[in-house]
Amino acid sequence: MQKIILFYKFTPISDPKAIQLWQKLLCDSLNLKGRILINEQGINGTLGGELEDVKAYIKATRGYEGFRKTVFKWSDGSRDDFPKMQVRVRKELVGFRNTTDEFQVDETGVIGGGVHLSPEKVNEMVEQYGDDVVFFDGRNEPEAAVGKFKGAIVPNTETSRDFERELESGKYDHMKGKKIITYCTGGVRCELISVMMKNRGFDDVYQIDGGIVKYGEKYGDSGLWEGALRVFDKRKVMTFTDEAKTIGKCMHCGKPTSNFENCQDVSCNQLMLVCEDCFKDEHKQYHTEACYLHDHVKA
Repeated sequence: MQKIILFYKFTPISDPKAIQLWQKLLCDSLNLKGRILINEQGINGTLGGELEDVKAYIKATRGYEGFRKTVFKWSDGSRDDFPKMQVRVRKELVGFRNTTDEFQVDETGVIGGGVHLSPEKVNEMVEQYGDDVVFFDGRNEPEAAVGKFKGAIVPNTETSRDFERELESGKYDHMKGKKIITYCTGGVRCELISVMMKNRGFDDVYQIDGGIVKYGEKYGDSGLWEGALRVFDKRKVMTFTDEAKTIGKCMHCGKPTSNFENCQDVSCNQLMLVCEDCFKDEHKQYHTEACYLHDHVKA
């Protein structure tokens, strides 16, 4: 049996290069595949492999004092959902382009972020405060197209770099004074987005501990989450149960779908939400008519 894990840990790392070399040797020795990013502020990764090998990785990684309390989120999948094993040292664990300027960490994690809520506490807060609670999607807009929390505000973001612009635009100022629950896939982006929000006058900010993955583990499709979850491996999307609602719409025909495909023009390669029937049509395998013409003129 194979599994995929998702994890992160914000903690000071004095020698990221040494951690990179150790992690690469560890993953290779266990025949794992996936991606790990490391910098002076922590680690962020997703891996796939045989169940026992993944467990061995977790045990070894928690043996390092800074990673001892790392939370690992499990999902179905395998090493073959990743092309190779990559361990890289990067300036940022999440691409906001302002990590070193705005975010600080200590041994307990990110300093000044939102209050962590368990999935149970999320539901309790919504039940108690009703419309005074706002869900704020910490992912990119295309991810939210196939799944989100009911009634969530979805910022106009194509990449994480867009969040600073969005938060400073004034369009979300009506949320100030409300209880804001930020959420993302596994929690790592919300650690930082909650800091950005608090620094910009959003005072009552929370984040779901473990992200959508942990919430889905607890409530499946019977809670406040609806739809599919976009993931960044060969699976492209995952659902928590067979009863998941399909909220995405095909870009061509509007039919309900959670199917993502890449534009067949390799110079574009943009991810498209397109149903399987439409994708059988060669013209509809492209993001735009310009992509189709570019690919065929080139051929």
